[in-house]
Amino acid sequence: MRRFLIVAGEKSGENYGAAVVRAYRGLDPKARFFGVGGRNMAEAGVDILVPMKALAVVGLAEVLSEVPRIRRILASLEEEARRRKPAAAVLIDSPDFNLRLAKRLMAVGVPVLYYIGPTVWAWRRGRLRTVRARVRKMCLIFPFEEEIYRKAGVPARFVGHPLLERVKVRFGRDEFLSRYGLDPGRPLISMMPGSRRSEVLRHLPTLVEAARRLRKDRPAQFLLLQAEDLDPSIFRACLPRDDPDFRLLREDGYEAMASSDLVLSACGTANLESALLGTPLIAFYRLSRLTYALGRPFVRIGRYSIVNILAGRELVPELIQGRFHARSVAFEAGRLLDDPERRTAMRAGFRSIRRSLGTEDASGNVARELAALAGERGGFRTPAEA
Repeated sequence: MRRFLIVAGEKSGENYGAAVVRAYRGLDPKARFFGVGGRNMAEAGVDILVPMKALAVVGLAEVLSEVPRIRRILASLEEEARRRKPAAAVLIDSPDFNLRLAKRLMAVGVPVLYYIGPTVWAWRRGRLRTVRARVRKMCLIFPFEEEIYRKAGVPARFVGHPLLERVKVRFGRDEFLSRYGLDPGRPLISMMPGSRRSEVLRHLPTLVEAARRLRKDRPAQFLLLQAEDLDPSIFRACLPRDDPDFRLLREDGYEAMASSDLVLSACGTANLESALLGTPLIAFYRLSRLTYALGRPFVRIGRYSIVNILAGRELVPELIQGRFHARSVAFEAGRLLDDPERRTAMRAGFRSIRRSLGTEDASGNVARELAALAGERGGFRTPAEA
């Protein structure tokens, strides 16, 4: 019976990790996984030693205050690796934590497969040297990344994007609107302030004020899509009381996004989800002033939303840091709602992005690469190599 350590530090990575575990069990039903994750990975059969919320910090300023606790978690995982002797480790995204863990694992003889690589094409390119020293194989989710890692001497493979497996809707717009008592004759806007508490607190008050401004000119209705692991009270504290045009929604998130006329989303996975669903999008993000000031000189790209990075141009509006305020959000939202040609062009760009992201088998491809790393069988082959 083979054992594997698997670590996911945030929600999207945890979803991908659960899918990899299930795919690997299709190759070896007796395999056992343990590590860091949340409910989805636990339901997939992972023995959760550390809940992923223990790693949910954003930015340099926040990380510095948590250094002692993070070190204790690293030490505990290293000790468990020594005790359980996993055949390999799967580390998913979260490079500030996972690259440190990778060093400890390689030192005790546990080969590391890294899934969703550090964004060295955006900033901190020096991490390539760290990855080369600590990671046995990279599994990458964007096609342009493979050449970057291989040129740096890192064994790497573009496996496809796992969102292609996940982003599905179970019912259409008419049923969604009826189910939630929404008016089909009024614009519907979904707001996604982020998956971490700190993101919600920084973003949501601005979104609510922008919504108030928008309602002065049009009869819009708003859905606030809540990350499932966050306390609803964080959201309710920012929402207008007894206002039927603001709804807090915890389920049917993809159906909500697909049924909306516009999505307002913090930069991250939700941007790409909206694009894959074909819904026009405005991206935004605000960090603490200290984190932004310290990190900005090291950023190598002029775009922040992954949608714009993949498109190679500003396909969707980006409101970052000082540009993210209620007036700018309301202005950009109004422009998009009032311009059907712009929305059509945006959707065409989204379709092009989808075609670039490979096939719907990223999790299976990662599972086969993990099997190869553990010495069980060959990795996956592309059609051209078969």
